[in-house]
Amino acid sequence: MSEYLNKEKLGAIFQKHAGSATNTGSTEGQIALFTYRISHMSNHLKANPKDHDTRRSLIRMVGQRKALLKYLAKKNLTKYRQLIVELGIRDTQKLN
Repeated sequence: MSEYLNKEKLGAIFQKHAGSATNTGSTEGQIALFTYRISHMSNHLKANPKDHDTRRSLIRMVGQRKALLKYLAKKNLTKYRQLIVELGIRDTQKLN
């Protein structure tokens, strides 16, 4: 049984979106990590609909990701648009 988020997966997420596996503080890397964790929690909730602690954590995590996305859009709009297309978390038709 493997962990859902081991060191290799974590490093790969930050390598792809932050440019370096050790650059864990970058906004892009944190958003990508939140997206990975949100999708994992969503799948868990589909199988376990009465798990209210996980539901609360999911809502909190979505709020944190939303705040980071808002910050990134204000700071660098091109990186924001690039990231949401890569992660597939927004309707890209509205961005044009």
